[in-house]
Amino acid sequence: MENIQAFQTLISQPKRVVIVTHFKPDADALGSSLGLSGYLKKKGHQVQVITPSDYPDFLTWMPDNKSVHAVTKTSEASLTAAIDYINKAEIIFCLDFSSLSRISDLAEPVRNATAVKVMIDHHLEPEKFAQYEHWNVLSASTTGLIYELIDQMGDSSLIDADIASCLYAGLMTDTGGFRHNNTRHQEFMIASELVAMGANPHKVAMQVYDANSLERLRLIGYVLSEKLNVLPEYHTAYMTLTADELKKFGAQTGDTEGLVNYGLSIKGVKLAVLMYDRKEEIKLSFRSLGEFSANEMARVHFGGGGHRNASGGTSKTSLEETLNKFLSILPEFKEKLDNA
Repeated sequence: MENIQAFQTLISQPKRVVIVTHFKPDADALGSSLGLSGYLKKKGHQVQVITPSDYPDFLTWMPDNKSVHAVTKTSEASLTAAIDYINKAEIIFCLDFSSLSRISDLAEPVRNATAVKVMIDHHLEPEKFAQYEHWNVLSASTTGLIYELIDQMGDSSLIDADIASCLYAGLMTDTGGFRHNNTRHQEFMIASELVAMGANPHKVAMQVYDANSLERLRLIGYVLSEKLNVLPEYHTAYMTLTADELKKFGAQTGDTEGLVNYGLSIKGVKLAVLMYDRKEEIKLSFRSLGEFSANEMARVHFGGGGHRNASGGTSKTSLEETLNKFLSILPEFKEKLDNA
């Protein structure tokens, strides 16, 4: 953060703070929110973490998870309460997203709020809506940025085992278990410090990766055996899931997490896409290898974005129409896929 001294002054006295993260938060989003929340509470602030939707059950182990206010589609009161928190806040931290559209119904309340806004993120092409920004596209995770910010302010001694565990979870998942090409020397250094501060790599990994429901495992098996398609001429794999198929397997929030990576693990595949029907829209997840930009495809054709090799998008047309659109644009990317 460039204006670190002004930021330190801003948080030097207790204030009403809201921390908000993106729709359908993952481990990096929730981990950075709860990690920062724990730190700010130690500084004497009154903190409320808000998520604009529900989130996977495998993240509910995180310390202080019960204090999170999640906006749900079935409760208008939950949205009203979230907006009330936002309107009363003196500082709003926006974590793991750089465009207000990523927080759904909370976008305009946050945009119009009188609170000082702080954006901490690592995604491409940030929207300029915050007075303070701690943004680095090279960072593998927002949790890593939270750690760096706390350390930069000389407060790393305030990171206890609970805070360290939340931050480690986001760092672990956004690097794919330290396998993705976003894993730099710095990620290992931060991970080492967090373990020294009390994070238990085995326990965190067990909670995130080894807490599958039987329904989710059956969904994965079905997708791999029946729904995985490979187009060798385009070095591409894709999978689709209808709303009925998701219902058949009792899919819950988070059950499609990581499915797209199975396609990318196939030898010769450089682009993998998962499309599934959320009823209100079609959600697309893009993953790529090397120099091929999944972000470009998601941003230009499906109103999305994210990272170069990991991005998301949406479509308001049917699943069939979305798939046909995807297949129709593949030829324009063939040369880039061949050369990636």
